[in-house]
Amino acid sequence: MHTVIITEKPSVARDIARVLGCAVENDGFISGEGYVISWALGHLTGLAEPDDYNPAFKKWRMTDLPIIPEEMKIKPLYGTGKQLKLLKKLMNAKETERVICATDSGREGELIFRYIYQWSECKKPVKRLWISSLTDTAIRKGLDNMKDGREYDNLFASARCRSEADWLVGLNTTRALTLRHKDLLPVGRVQTPTLAMLVTRQQEIDAFVSKEYWEVEACIEANGSDKTDRSYTGLWFDPKAEENKHRLNEKEKAEAIAKKVRNQSGIIESINTEEKRVPPPQLFDLTELQRECNRKLGFSAQKTLGIAQLLYEKHKMITYPRTDSRYLSNDMVPKLHAVMQRQNEEPYKTFAAPLLTADELPINNRIVNDAKVTDHHAIIPTGSKKPLSALTPDERAVYDRILRNFIAVFYPAHVYDVTTVITNVLSESFESKGKTEKEAGWTVLYAHEKEKDPDPPLPLLMKGQTVTVDKAKVLNKKTQPPKPYTEATLLSAMENAGRFVEDELLKEAMKASGLGTPATRAAIIEKLIASKYIERKKKNLFPTEKGMRLINIVPPELRSPETTGKWERGLSRIANGELEADKFMESIKKYVHYLVGNAAK
Repeated sequence: MHTVIITEKPSVARDIARVLGCAVENDGFISGEGYVISWALGHLTGLAEPDDYNPAFKKWRMTDLPIIPEEMKIKPLYGTGKQLKLLKKLMNAKETERVICATDSGREGELIFRYIYQWSECKKPVKRLWISSLTDTAIRKGLDNMKDGREYDNLFASARCRSEADWLVGLNTTRALTLRHKDLLPVGRVQTPTLAMLVTRQQEIDAFVSKEYWEVEACIEANGSDKTDRSYTGLWFDPKAEENKHRLNEKEKAEAIAKKVRNQSGIIESINTEEKRVPPPQLFDLTELQRECNRKLGFSAQKTLGIAQLLYEKHKMITYPRTDSRYLSNDMVPKLHAVMQRQNEEPYKTFAAPLLTADELPINNRIVNDAKVTDHHAIIPTGSKKPLSALTPDERAVYDRILRNFIAVFYPAHVYDVTTVITNVLSESFESKGKTEKEAGWTVLYAHEKEKDPDPPLPLLMKGQTVTVDKAKVLNKKTQPPKPYTEATLLSAMENAGRFVEDELLKEAMKASGLGTPATRAAIIEKLIASKYIERKKKNLFPTEKGMRLINIVPPELRSPETTGKWERGLSRIANGELEADKFMESIKKYVHYLVGNAAK
């Protein structure tokens, strides 16, 4: 008798096989030591197409809509037949005593395994392997702590409802709108409100009317007995203004102020110094890693995800990347010091050294918090001894961001003083700001990419000191339109889409999910590009005419993130055993009827 283990990818199967001592390579599986380990190659099955229920549905007709099967069927995806048949044979073999689900630990991974298990009509008992890292230690610990597969039935129910609801809404609405407007108009629960955000931003940009305004900048010299340079610049401001205090709407008034103070004496009215402390960054979840790599490296979200997967699966250098948590659990604390000790290559060795002088790393609740760890903890290095030279330049660039981030979270805060000087010249007020660093803290890890500070340190000045305005010039400026979305800012908007929702319960539900998940947001952006709804120009994303047209014709419910909020709240309740899947699906079917009826008008 033996145990069959099903993973999501061959590379994971090989890692588990190595830990278990399975060394016999076969066509499509690895065996030995009482185990047979095979893989799914991602999704091998999917929901059946409309014409699988009725051949007549192959032709798109409004009279057939909505298409709502009594029971949703699954079928093999194109090109997956050989591996799927092998898995069915392995799971149902007489020698198979039990099956271990070792697909990715999460909603989608659960769906991949359950659909294969269901299609294979397997009845063997199931255990669930739930791991966040592919190191040998993590795999062994996971194998020692497996749970009965039935404990994840609610997670599967949630995943199945997500899959079926997306099929029903996407397929029926796409067909209805396409038939009504005679143009292929694919829609989706997540991609359409994402597109709506891009369209709304473009409308704001198009409607924006730039206005001229003026500022007065003075070059000031503080008087002193020595020859020390005490020059600084000040920007005129209106002390009574609550906003835009530096702005003058009349050029003549700006020129009059500049002329008035030029070559005139004044006095330093006040000096105020305030200490600022910037805590180190938090650990990465996938979305924050994608934002960072888009901002710093110009990588698309999809590219970053692909590289992170390679660092996880192929190189074993990072933990599971498709996570939405930025925290670690308490049980990981004893391992962190060892991970830090293994940073033997420069510059990381130098950065790690100060942290290793103590027996333990400085831990706080911004790093470790059990309550905020979801299915997986934050992305961190595994402490792999693989040399960095084994990585491609792009892999090394992403790994560099992860490794610097991991070290930085244990560093002290960045501390600096902000000094604000108010200078009065003939009753005109000028504001000057200077920044003086006191402790670099965690920013030493990023000193190589530090940009020029817009507020350099001010010279040594004293309250009541007399000054002279050497020069005064008028700056002509214009108000700027909202900036177009980059992938970094769009990922942020998707993650925080709850801010667009008024209902407090839905807003709370979307705090944990937003639009899409960390694992799907990159694919959503790429799908919008493939559908020609948006286009990428350098780092920016813009809606096309087709995309803007779609948002103008879909009903408000389909373009609002509130719909996703309702779904995610329902799916979370299903996963927690608080809501029956059938009730959720009934509400989806009613929604589909509404969408088709609206499109047919």
